[in-house]
Amino acid sequence: MDDGRRALAEAERVLRQNWREGEAGDIPYAYTEPSPGRYPWQWYWDSCFAAIANRRFEPARSRAELESLLAVQRPDGFIGHTIFWHRPVYGVRRAFYNVATRRARQTESIQPPLLGWAWRIAVGDPGAEPRVGAQADWLTANRDLEGDGLLWIVQPDESGLDASPKFEPVWRGRANGRAGFPLLVAQNRRLGWDARRIRDRGGPVLCETLVNTLWSLSLQSLGRPSATPALVERLWDERRGLFVDEAQPGGLRPAPVTWASLAPLALPDLPDTIGRRLVEEHLLSTREFLTPVAPPSVSVAEPTYDPTGGRGPIRRYWRGPTWINSSWLVWLGLRRLGYLQEAERLAAGAIGAVTRSGLREYYDPRDGTGEGARDFAWSALIAELADPLG
Repeated sequence: MDDGRRALAEAERVLRQNWREGEAGDIPYAYTEPSPGRYPWQWYWDSCFAAIANRRFEPARSRAELESLLAVQRPDGFIGHTIFWHRPVYGVRRAFYNVATRRARQTESIQPPLLGWAWRIAVGDPGAEPRVGAQADWLTANRDLEGDGLLWIVQPDESGLDASPKFEPVWRGRANGRAGFPLLVAQNRRLGWDARRIRDRGGPVLCETLVNTLWSLSLQSLGRPSATPALVERLWDERRGLFVDEAQPGGLRPAPVTWASLAPLALPDLPDTIGRRLVEEHLLSTREFLTPVAPPSVSVAEPTYDPTGGRGPIRRYWRGPTWINSSWLVWLGLRRLGYLQEAERLAAGAIGAVTRSGLREYYDPRDGTGEGARDFAWSALIAELADPLG
């Protein structure tokens, strides 16, 4: 069996192993646990990635997974970052989770809004499911703060990138992984996670690149106007040849170079001239993102670059390791722009890491050593690189 088939078999094994079904009160649920024991609940973007990967093995489960997110949707369209199906968040974790009450079924914070795009890939037309559109309506009403079609986040983990170093110039000692993060959670709880109130009280709020990349993909999947032109207008830095976030109030543009600056490569309507600059000046640069395995989450030139993701009492993720979801998103852009050999090289590096270490949360970009949680479900996206379905 070659590496590609081994990676496919491992993806199928983990998705089947991590599948959970049950009922919470009178609500049935079915989802892929991100990692047995380590991450027991349903995370929004983890489920979207799992549904995309699972469409080739158990397509009915892809629909059931995404419908479980919709099952907790509020009447106004909101869907939270994490859903606590079989037990609520407990103990000291409550200081780190954005829950309004001790018995809350879901958080009051969001994650990158890729439900519409995931539905299009894994299920069908998201426009035929009104609840998907209702979530997009909530996001537009509550997180498009300036009316240009872009969303703003109120704390780092709403990006899914948690302790990325790019958030430290914005939230400083209250960034994820810092001692003050529970204070940020408490502040946002007092303000009801209302992005406008948070901004008006001094913020900060952040227009973040990855969030808006996935938002634009979902809008396009729903047949709505793309956010890509606004993303280019607001966050593209022509001088640096990168997308750079913007914080308000104040207009701070964080300096650290992370893979999120390259995430717009996944957009089908990204201008080719911009895409080629991202690839040729950054993604294929050995000084930044070209490593033996796959692109690291932080440029190797950054002082905060840590290819193992950190070890110790506080693990600080997204600071250098390779993640399969980020590899997949930039791989999509390489293929779209015609960098086929480079896409094959990236895929081979990621597939080799999975073959050697199994589905791990992240990998050392230098040698592919698996790190973090084991049997990590969204790393089943390796199937997309091993056997592209088009």
